Amino acid sequence: MRLTPPSLIVFIVSLALFVVAVLPMLGVAIPSIGVSTVHLLIGSWAVLAAGVLFKGI
Repeated sequence: MRLTPPSLIVFIVSLALFVVAVLPMLGVAIPSIGVSTVHLLIGSWAVLAAGVLFKGI
């Protein structure tokens, strides 16, 4: 299996999910997000992993 670098859009989406997940850990409350921080971190990792594993994403 050949790994490819993720596209810029996939990287930015993954980075945005990561930042939103880390903000509550730094003390910034985001009340409109009803998802656990762990779920956001896992989602961020999954998006980035999909971008690396599948060509064209």
